[in-house]
Amino acid sequence: MRLLVALLLPLVLFAGTSLAAPVETPSLAEQVRAGTLPPVERRLPAVPYLDRKAGPGQHGGALRMLMAKAKDTRQMVVYGYARLLCYTPELMLEPDLLDRVEVQDSRIFTLHLRPGHKWSNGHPFTTEDFRYWWEDVANNSELSPTGPPAVMLADGKPPVFEVLNETTVRYSWETPNADFLPALAGARPLYIYRPAHYLKHFHAAHAPRRTLARAVEKARRRSWAALHNKLDSQYKNDNPDLPTLQPWVPVTRAPSDRFVFVRNPYYHRMDRAGRQLPYIDRVVMNIAASGLIPAKTAAGASDLQARYLRFDNVTFLKRGEEPGGYKVRLWRTGKGAHAALYPNLNAADPVWRALFRDRRVRRALSLGLYREEVNEVIYFGLALTGNNSLLPGSPLYDEALRQRWSGYDPDAANALLDEAGLRWGDDGLRLLPDGRPAELIVETAGESTEHTDILQLVRDNWLKLGIALYAKPLQRELLRNRIFSGQALMSIWSGWENGLASAEMSPAELAPTSQQQLQWPKWGQYRETGGVAGEPVDMDAPRRLFALNESWRHARDSQERQRIWREMLEIHAEEVFVLGIVGGIRQPVVVSERLQGVPEKGYYNWEPGAHFGMFRPDRFWLVH
Repeated sequence: MRLLVALLLPLVLFAGTSLAAPVETPSLAEQVRAGTLPPVERRLPAVPYLDRKAGPGQHGGALRMLMAKAKDTRQMVVYGYARLLCYTPELMLEPDLLDRVEVQDSRIFTLHLRPGHKWSNGHPFTTEDFRYWWEDVANNSELSPTGPPAVMLADGKPPVFEVLNETTVRYSWETPNADFLPALAGARPLYIYRPAHYLKHFHAAHAPRRTLARAVEKARRRSWAALHNKLDSQYKNDNPDLPTLQPWVPVTRAPSDRFVFVRNPYYHRMDRAGRQLPYIDRVVMNIAASGLIPAKTAAGASDLQARYLRFDNVTFLKRGEEPGGYKVRLWRTGKGAHAALYPNLNAADPVWRALFRDRRVRRALSLGLYREEVNEVIYFGLALTGNNSLLPGSPLYDEALRQRWSGYDPDAANALLDEAGLRWGDDGLRLLPDGRPAELIVETAGESTEHTDILQLVRDNWLKLGIALYAKPLQRELLRNRIFSGQALMSIWSGWENGLASAEMSPAELAPTSQQQLQWPKWGQYRETGGVAGEPVDMDAPRRLFALNESWRHARDSQERQRIWREMLEIHAEEVFVLGIVGGIRQPVVVSERLQGVPEKGYYNWEPGAHFGMFRPDRFWLVH
């Protein structure tokens, strides 16, 4: 089978077309007249990305945003969302930086670049940038001690990499690698290219030894590799000297409380009227304490704000709409559950570990959750109740799976606990098999009152089951370490990161693949470290999930990937490894009255979506 992932939009050529010729950006016109910048038709690729959904907009202006940390400069890469391939709001993959992609048997990928595409400094973006990453970075033992990223391996083997010409590269694996294309479109994408013309100056294989030694000494780094890795920060976006392909280029160096990003004059997208995107000239990111960001937003200090705003800020923000000159939009979040309880199947306590591995106990705890009460009391009835599963926006969504074992039924829950052998004690609590009262500590990061409020309601629910719940707030890192070590019995966190999945997206978070999965951290660690740390999976259902995830990676067509996804979702619905409480929480998105082009409705999610990225902020424009 040969699959062509083709450009969803027609190719655009400047000659012999009825489309408008490129229009010079007003803020760049003076540089063009002075000869310090080429005209727009020489800055755009020969085959630019035609964004038919952009506009009608106008160039110019500065967009203000509020962030809490200097490292939030990376959010401009997330929001900018220029990728080799991108997700559309319909969750379809389409070429972006690439002109087109050819896929054969899910194992041979031929990537075609846009002829004439340039980095932000005007240097050509070619297959040499791909060669440099693969040969000089990913397979250099000093820069990449553990070798290429795991997604570049299929059955532990790397691809055969070929440069076919200046604009075409090919990656060929012996077996299918379904992870490859989705990884290129991620919120934090797999970067398989580098600005070779810049980074070669800091690479031992390309730079003169003495020159490189002086650069290392000046930068106060321990080695050339440390210097190279510091400067090679496409995602961190903290090196103004590093050429980029994003719509806006950083010009401010840390430390600072104000970071400025200016338009990339060589950006590859244009609208139907011939205007080069982005419309907005500058983005100004002001740094403020996270706790002050809601108040500053209400005072009109931000044109586009969602980060550091929570659902419990909505009432306050709505009151400030008229004086602040903005509107509050309520987008859905896209996680499988906004709040979920994680019984630790790798708990150090052998009694609780055995109970959590008994699906009758997990089902009982789920049936004992009065989710509608949580929704009404804390989320004003605006959330979606149900277990940790996919959301209605997913093409794989199944309401029956989301609701299985999630209806409030304390009688059925108590019957399951009786069947599991948890007898009642004299004080109204059940007794564990070793005679201890059923007292369960649920640990939380304690970063907001939201989880604490939810646990208060859950505590009342579970008392009816003879289980006493105690909440224990901790610092985030301490909480994670306690979960990883098995000291934490149960924790509360959000559910699956991707509640909007399609069959073409990786189901890895449904299987024990990462230590960060709080229900089975030691199994995930075992997978991540290749058996060096953690514990091998020793339960049938999680073992099956792991096997299915591997089968998905090797699947040769969409039908097979869909079948695998549905089986994995069915297993989760039956086993209730994670007790989702509510999902689809509304995310306040504050949009100033002068900012246009922001959708009224949308999903605000990390993966897929890159928060605002999937809705293309380069389309947003400011009224002057």
